[in-house]
Amino acid sequence: MGQSPSPQIPVVVLAGFLGSGKTTLLNHLLHRSGGSRIGAIVNDFGAIEIDAMAVAGALGDSTVSLGNGCLCCAVDTSELDTYLERLAAPAAGIDVIVIEASGLAEPRELVRMVLASEHPRVVYGGLVEVVDAAEFDQTRAKHPEIDRHLALADLVVVNKLDRTAGGDRVLGLVRSLTGQAAVVPATYGRIDPQFLFDCRPSEERVGQLSFDDLHDHSAEGSGTGEEHTGHPHTAYDSLSFVSGVPLDPRRLMAFLDSRPEGLYRIKGYVDLGPNDVRNRYAVHAVGRFLRFYPEPWPPGEPRRTQLVLIGTGIDTPTLGKELRACESDAPHADEHGMWGVLRYVQDPEADAGPEDPSVEDPSV
Repeated sequence: MGQSPSPQIPVVVLAGFLGSGKTTLLNHLLHRSGGSRIGAIVNDFGAIEIDAMAVAGALGDSTVSLGNGCLCCAVDTSELDTYLERLAAPAAGIDVIVIEASGLAEPRELVRMVLASEHPRVVYGGLVEVVDAAEFDQTRAKHPEIDRHLALADLVVVNKLDRTAGGDRVLGLVRSLTGQAAVVPATYGRIDPQFLFDCRPSEERVGQLSFDDLHDHSAEGSGTGEEHTGHPHTAYDSLSFVSGVPLDPRRLMAFLDSRPEGLYRIKGYVDLGPNDVRNRYAVHAVGRFLRFYPEPWPPGEPRRTQLVLIGTGIDTPTLGKELRACESDAPHADEHGMWGVLRYVQDPEADAGPEDPSVEDPSV
């Protein structure tokens, strides 16, 4: 697939209460990013140890630590833009930015701050909430606001499942609290990085070190008795869908609105035919988070839809048939057919409001 001349960098907000395993998950992403380069904004509240910081020191501006400050309390969003501008500079070669929120941060405010950013090279990439399966009941009793956080999340990682005998009960309970968010089971924070961002092939990395280069992989898994080959991402399913026939926007939105809970990620490009002859639409979905990004068709490139779906326990043949049913060779545009798609095209001039599905108030 071709790329736009100035691709935007997704900004993923990683949240969760103290002890849930956010730092472990971030380290896993940093060390298993393939050829991709991650910029991390680490919002430490107090003395939170993060072993990636020693590595990040060798990369200079690749990691920004806010010390004891609480990022969600910074009312002036220009402060966040300062850090985003540093990481989004073309010379940094960053592919994705992850903001690790402090355990006391309010996810809704962090999401609003990212959406309010005026930097043209960054785009909100979704909210990931990490929960501790072994301590979930105690966390809810101490922090009842976790129910609100889960309802807001686009993807929920139920971590430390190896430490509780009631894992299935916790997974069921979390799913009942999340609405449409995807729920990913995990141990040691190990999830497939492709749930959150595209992993660039390592051979494309030129002239810059990554965390893969600096990390001693022989030490990973120390104390756990597990190696990378045993990571749970080996059980994930994927579906590649390619079509030379345009998709009908109404049918496509009906498909996306009914996507199953095990479908964690959708990425690729969609041809909407006569409904927009000038643009193809890049699709980015993480859990319930969905965005379309219109961009001009690259000169000389065949007009076709190319999508990749990633999940676990998903019925790939059925999903393929449902996508095929979205095809339409109608020669004329549907007058109102694009309304559903355009709802998920971010307007850079609009403020983040309740109408934005990623920050919708679950109490409404």
